Amino acid sequence: MSLRAMSAKELAMKVVQQEPLFILDVRNEDAFQDWKVEGAQFDYLNVPYFDLLDGVEEILPKLPSDQPILVVCAKENSSIMVGEMLVEEGLDVAYLSGGMKAWSEHLEPIKVADLSAGGELYQFVRLGKGCLSYMVISGSEAVIIDSARMTDAYVSLANEKEVSIAHVLDTHLHADHISGGRTLAKQTKATYWLPPKDAEGVTFSYESIEDGTHITVGATTIDIQALYTPGHTIGSTSFIIDDVYLLSGDILFIDSIGRPDLAGKAEDWVTDLRNSLYRKYKDLSSELIVLPAHFMNVDELNEDGSVAEKLGVLFEENHGLTVDDKTTFRSMVTDNLPPQPNAYQEIRETNLGVKKPSEEEQREMEVGPNRCAIR
Repeated sequence: MSLRAMSAKELAMKVVQQEPLFILDVRNEDAFQDWKVEGAQFDYLNVPYFDLLDGVEEILPKLPSDQPILVVCAKENSSIMVGEMLVEEGLDVAYLSGGMKAWSEHLEPIKVADLSAGGELYQFVRLGKGCLSYMVISGSEAVIIDSARMTDAYVSLANEKEVSIAHVLDTHLHADHISGGRTLAKQTKATYWLPPKDAEGVTFSYESIEDGTHITVGATTIDIQALYTPGHTIGSTSFIIDDVYLLSGDILFIDSIGRPDLAGKAEDWVTDLRNSLYRKYKDLSSELIVLPAHFMNVDELNEDGSVAEKLGVLFEENHGLTVDDKTTFRSMVTDNLPPQPNAYQEIRETNLGVKKPSEEEQREMEVGPNRCAIR
């Protein structure tokens, strides 16, 4: 028996298919508590690598002998060393290739629907970061919405589908992850769109997404309609696609709502947030299927691995949409803010084009879970 490498793609399929797996995470306890590989059927043991330098004998009673074990660390080297020691003890062991950094960067494309005029809608699930992005295909064209900085996944699917990426949109100026929007637009000669109220201080040119902007995609005319919904940021904009799907950005999630404080203006923007959710969204059809830009945990994944729910269901079940009293809502939002995303100010400045970090610096800036939601 030898030590095997498990790719982020293989691990993603285990999450989506809800397969059981035992994970031995050899990062420090604080790193593990802050952020780990999540799976509905996963069991965990966290023992720092430095505690295992003299051998793995003490943890053997805590490890299963009847199922595979995946060893996880930050970059893979420590997990390889621990994995080899466990293999010598006769256990079935793999290590996560590329470690948590590779897990953070993996995008899993999941087909959400065939659109009414013959197009397709895909959701790219970034399981290690909780980020969601989208590809709308119609005729010979595609649109990408809320691109991650790893743009190869979108180009690959576009090539597979034999379509060209014509437009790249961001629902807002992101603060928890680096947008790949400008990079992807440059790679594919697409038009890059951004809400202008989020674009103050940008160092690049873009097309403005205004309230009511319509973008037509391909010969089959899949229409994307912009809906101005401030609250998470001052420019946050939702998109309605094919009159069926509501891409809510970071305003509304499946089990939570967006935080209004990442520009330091929670008290000011909480009114905008409530108005977007309780008035603008309330006026929309309850049959619209909400497709957010983030999720918080794997419980929000559907059986096919997608993250989606009808707007009417969310108005019944999402705690952020059921607070009638405005004062109570304000208190819920401003008194229960989670920790800030890692390096969020540097990420905002990168997305503005003010900072130009290296690839490795971008990886470090994005380490950790997304923290855009209030529960």
